[in-house]
Amino acid sequence: MSETSSVHSLPMRYADFPTLVDALDYAALGNTGMNFYDRRNQLVTVLDYRTLQQKAIAGARRLLSLKLKKGDRVALIAETSPGFVEAFFACQYAGLVAVPLAIPMGVGQRDSYTAKLKGLIASCNPAAIVSSEEWTPLIASATENTSAMHILSDADFNALPEPEIALPAPSPDDIAYLQYTSGSTRFPRGVIITQRAAMANLNAISRDGIKLRAGDRCVSWLPFYHDMGLVGFLLT
Repeated sequence: MSETSSVHSLPMRYADFPTLVDALDYAALGNTGMNFYDRRNQLVTVLDYRTLQQKAIAGARRLLSLKLKKGDRVALIAETSPGFVEAFFACQYAGLVAVPLAIPMGVGQRDSYTAKLKGLIASCNPAAIVSSEEWTPLIASATENTSAMHILSDADFNALPEPEIALPAPSPDDIAYLQYTSGSTRFPRGVIITQRAAMANLNAISRDGIKLRAGDRCVSWLPFYHDMGLVGFLLT
């Protein structure tokens, strides 16, 4: 296994795309991508953008096999993992609204996390929840006595059928994702991020903020439910 290339085979573009789908479609034409390391600094997963595009399209069809409709929300327990990235972009291709939610921050927080998760789920009212197997018991506890929704581990998600259906064309005015505030002074609030707003933010960050150049490599350990981890790093 070797890292993705730092040498771009495509002209550098500063997020001048209508939607996140268009951005990934462009990146998939090249040879770059993401590399995931474990705590021992060992490379464990290489996810080039072409593979991400293919997995996202397959994931979009799997989500739509659940009879979800455009604009439905899908909660994603936001581990810093390839699975989250694939599910997030699957939502983009399916016309669904991704809702990244935090994972527990430490040992002994099961009850407080379950209570917070219950409030977040009530707030965003997702049609489906996707997480790794590790968190499904907590999700089950948080969703007791709630309206029917699909609760899927990564394995469940990957086992869904992939019907050959046309995916909806994305629009800049579609909602791309719902991002919750940190909740440091009050219960977290969901902020609606449209495709247009997301791309404007990414353009400003990449061009005027960090001034990305061809050949730059970026390293991050920030969680994907954090604005800087999701927007400032992953999407940029």
